[in-house]
Amino acid sequence: MSRLLLLIAIVVVVYWLFRSYRKGNIPQSINNPATEDMVRCVHCGVHLPKGESIVADGLTFCCAEHRDAYHP
Repeated sequence: MSRLLLLIAIVVVVYWLFRSYRKGNIPQSINNPATEDMVRCVHCGVHLPKGESIVADGLTFCCAEHRDAYHP
């Protein structure tokens, strides 16, 4: 009976070590994907990444047409 418990304990420890080793080999780009702030178009209200927005007079727009059509 004690041999069976010892064998089970060894299998669990090996499994745990194998899993922790695999988690350590994940590339950083998968662990921490690049994130970007979202902004809201003041004309239509759509949300889009900040890098894709157009900024004019401190206001953000989703496209040049909305920038040109916006009247405060």
